[in-house]
Amino acid sequence: MRPYNENLAIGPYTYRIRTTLRNVAAGLQALYRDFPRADASAFVDFDIALRSHGILPWRKLSRFGFDGRDQFGPVPVHQAYASLEWGMNWCVSVHCNEYLKLHAAVVASDAGAIIMPGVPGAGKSTLCAALGLSGWRILSDEHALIPPGSRQVVPLCRPVSLKNESIDVIRSFSRDAVFGPPSLDTHKGTVQHMKGDLHPESHATDPVPVRALVFPRFSRDEPQRLRARPRTVSFVLAAYHSFNYSLLGEDGFHAMRHLVEAAPCFDLVYHDLEWAMGALERMPAGEALPQSAEMS
Repeated sequence: MRPYNENLAIGPYTYRIRTTLRNVAAGLQALYRDFPRADASAFVDFDIALRSHGILPWRKLSRFGFDGRDQFGPVPVHQAYASLEWGMNWCVSVHCNEYLKLHAAVVASDAGAIIMPGVPGAGKSTLCAALGLSGWRILSDEHALIPPGSRQVVPLCRPVSLKNESIDVIRSFSRDAVFGPPSLDTHKGTVQHMKGDLHPESHATDPVPVRALVFPRFSRDEPQRLRARPRTVSFVLAAYHSFNYSLLGEDGFHAMRHLVEAAPCFDLVYHDLEWAMGALERMPAGEALPQSAEMS
């Protein structure tokens, strides 16, 4: 495997990514092969390098570099691909405050985009991957980028991060899923990324109107349901899932208020992917369901 050195156009940003690590280069070739390449003379937003670290041959480590400096501590080489994707997330989380940013998966159909904020383990990435493999457009698995004062979300399509049993769930769900190298024994367990640009418009950069905010939660024991959620409670929870709500101050408050007032909000509890996808397909457009209404 030859060294990897590409300028990738990803949503509104350009990443320069360089590595000589074979497993990372193989993952990039598999998961980013169809991403547009930026011109070599174009401005680079994020300059990233993954390199080997240390001199002990029995302890192979790697480091994530940003703008020519090591940014984090070394990790085992077999975890290097996950550290690359996490580092790419970090670039946007820390440096891009022209948008209100929510930690959320974002998918879209002809009816518009659905923002799905959620804590780790809530099932948002698993649901995002299944929807992408079923014809929906994946706009992001990590960041909902909201231009302040708008009811739109800016696409930032990248691979979908799956963990532990979710990997096998998606492998069983569709033979069309393309995976990068597994990263074993991370602080999140086994992590593997799935190719996310599956839709003909995956690399379009125009903002997409937001259809709804849906707060998903995977539960094996509870009844499945899609239920309208009060906007006031949704505001608080969406702010909790924001990377920069507090940093933006008053602008963040008004941006979040505008989004939550404009888009109906729902709770989604599920344990069956087919049921959850059907519930999202049937979700009413426009105003939210009355608080007593429920789809089950």
